[in-house]
Parts: sequence; structure tokens; C-alpha cells
Amino acid sequence: MSISLSTLRALCAAAAMLFVFAQPAAAQLSFKPTAEAVQEDKLLNALKEGDKITGRISIPDTMASSLIQPAGRDWRDFQRSKLPVIGAVTILGMAAVLILFLLIRGRIRIDNGFSGKKILRFASFERFTHWLTASCFIILALSGLNISFGRALILPMFGADTFSTLTAWGKIAHNYLAFPFMLGLVIMFLIWVKDNIPGRVDLEWIKEGGGLFSKGKHPPSRRFNAGQKGIFWIVIFGGLLMSVSGWFLLFPYIPANVTALQFWTVIHAVIAMLFIAAMLAHIYIGSVGMEGAFDAMGTGDVDLNWAKEHHPLWVQEEQSKRSAPSGARAAPAE
Repeated sequence: MSISLSTLRALCAAAAMLFVFAQPAAAQLSFKPTAEAVQEDKLLNALKEGDKITGRISIPDTMASSLIQPAGRDWRDFQRSKLPVIGAVTILGMAAVLILFLLIRGRIRIDNGFSGKKILRFASFERFTHWLTASCFIILALSGLNISFGRALILPMFGADTFSTLTAWGKIAHNYLAFPFMLGLVIMFLIWVKDNIPGRVDLEWIKEGGGLFSKGKHPPSRRFNAGQKGIFWIVIFGGLLMSVSGWFLLFPYIPANVTALQFWTVIHAVIAMLFIAAMLAHIYIGSVGMEGAFDAMGTGDVDLNWAKEHHPLWVQEEQSKRSAPSGARAAPAE
């Protein structure tokens, strides 16, 4: 008995129709919204409202439960767009002001010239502490600036290999040099805080602009004038904020909260830009900006005429200590 091809096709079609109609429940279920669809709708609504999407985890790290955090996009936008603008305006703005000041005012000279006589201004331990903190700060600043500007500046100039190597070593230096930097801050505070308490003489110094804008006129000051005291407290409070925020970045599990970690990242970056700008002014006035100023931290001994012009009250105190009777105990010059 032979079956034609057309008959065979008809039998197959009939069997397929019987199979479909024999399972109506399965066919109906395929068109109903499932629990997964409902959850997906909730997920989409949460994303539209800017809520954080979390899940269930079985590991101790609670931050790993965050699947999607819309605030992270705002943080990323700040790091990539707003922070570079803040840094460029602050740092380049300060550099432009200093260059303009040098062109208009010129270098602050010693009015009576070098006397050839020296007076001890900073002892060796004080200079060691200063250069320890300063050298660490310079490397921390450069490696930190590479994070914000390196991709736009260094990468196109030197290529991907050099940029990646520089960034990797910069990260290591940034992490480990933070500790001697913090140690330097503590020592600086302990040895210099007594000489950096604001006083009445500082008000007069501020009123006269520190003599920066008038030649041949220097307001009196003690060991540190109001400007130097301002730099000291910027270093202390700025360094404190940098240290606290940097500590959370070194150990991100301490906050145990992604939002807190993002907050300290922003604080660290913004304070760093302001800190660098302030240190540019400090470096300028201690080097090319003022004649004879670098000797204070270079050799520790400054010219007597320089000291009398810029810190006359301190010179009087030091000379009175040295001329005290032999039986009296004189305080060290440093």
C-alpha cells in the first residue's frame, strides 16, 4: 500500500494541530505577564526615579550588594568634567597671578643689601621635617594630578605604554608616601605651633599688605609673619583633610558605604587642587619671589639684613637671648 506525498503532508499537518490544541494551558500561559516581568517593571521605575538598585549577597562586603547606583554617574561626571575645570582654574589661575605679580612688583630685594653676617633661622631637624613633608607633597601632587589630567595631557604626548607605566608607579608612590607626609605634618605642628599663634602684630602686617606692594616698607613681625602663619594653618588643616580623606581611599572598607566613599573622594580631590594652588604661592615667595628667603630652608642661616627687614621683632628676641648673662639659661636660636 503506497501513500502519496500530498497525503503524507496532510497527516503531518493534522498531527501538529492536534498537539497544539491538546495543550491549551501552555499556550495561554505564554501570553500572561510573569513574575519576572513585574520585577523588571519595578526595576525600570526605580531607575527612572534615581533609586539605588541592590540585590542579595552572601559575602561580608555589604557594598557588593549595590547593582546600580545612579549617584555613581553623578560622581563619575564630576571626576571627568567638573574636577578638571576646578583644578585648571585654581592652579593655572594661581600661576597666572604669580607671574603677573612678578612682572609688576618684581623680585622683593633686600633694601640694604647683604650684610655678610648670618643668623640661624631654622635648625637641621626643622629643615629635615620641612623637606620631608615638601618632597612627599610634590610627588603626591604630581601623581594625583596625573589621575585628573594625565589621560588628556600625558597619554597623547608620550603614548599608552609610558602613560600606563607612569600611572602604575605613581599609584604606588601616592599610596606609600602618604604615610611620611602625615608624619611630617604631625612633627611640623608640634615644633612650630607655638610660633604660629595669631597675634595683634599680625593685624598690622595684614593692614600694610605685608610690604609686598610697597618697596622699602616692611611691617614688623616675629619669627613668622601673618602670611607665613596663614600658610602654616593651610598646611595643617588642608593636610588633615587630605589625610583623613586619603585614609578612607586607602582603606575603602572603613566607611562601609559607597556614598560615603564617593564623598571623601570628592573632598580629597577638591582640597588637593586648592592645596596645590596655595603651595605654588609658598614656593614662589620662598624662591624667586624674595631675595634671601630660600637660605632659611636651604642652609638654615639667613642674612642679618634680611632678617631685620622681614622679622625685626624676632631678631631682637634672638639677640637679647644671646646677650643674656652667662648665669641665665638662654633658649636655643632655633
